[in-house]
Amino acid sequence: MSGAERATFYYDLGSPYAYLAAERVSTVFEDAGAEQPEWQPILLGGLFARFDRSSWALGPGREKGMREVVRRATAYGLPPIRWPEPWPGNYLTAMRTATFAKEIGRTVSFSLAAFRQGFAAGRDLSERENVFIAAASSELHPKSLEIAIGRDAIKQRLRAATDEAGDRGVTGVPAVVVGDAVFWGDDRLEDAAEAQGRG
Repeated sequence: MSGAERATFYYDLGSPYAYLAAERVSTVFEDAGAEQPEWQPILLGGLFARFDRSSWALGPGREKGMREVVRRATAYGLPPIRWPEPWPGNYLTAMRTATFAKEIGRTVSFSLAAFRQGFAAGRDLSERENVFIAAASSELHPKSLEIAIGRDAIKQRLRAATDEAGDRGVTGVPAVVVGDAVFWGDDRLEDAAEAQGRG
């Protein structure tokens, strides 16, 4: 795919739809013969604040949305959804960890491990211990991680990535951006991969 800009997969570890997308995105792009997208963690709460939106998980559509996530997971052949308690929660530590994992080339392995902790094992990623379990499975050393997630550079990088996503037209997750086109939703992965393949 010479000369084309690499697609970017934007996600937040607290989003069950982003989990569904994360489990499928690599295979979908591979099947389309498209270059794998770059995985970019961002803060969904930052997008909500910027675009004056709120999570469906906090509104009247919560139960319907949860049922749809369960239905899609089954259709995709994924393990049964186990909802963490509480959900949603405060995922700032988890997202800073994802940002550090990206810095050292472990984005995909950590993010998949964390998503599975959250939505396959039902563990609350608001709790540092659960984040560190996912990190350990990705060979992130706990002492290095403890230092890294407190660094201003990591905090700023996560904020900057969220701002950049918003600038590119991303208003929610999961989203894949291919050039100027935003494909929002786990059910748009095939469209994104096709667009990337054409590039």
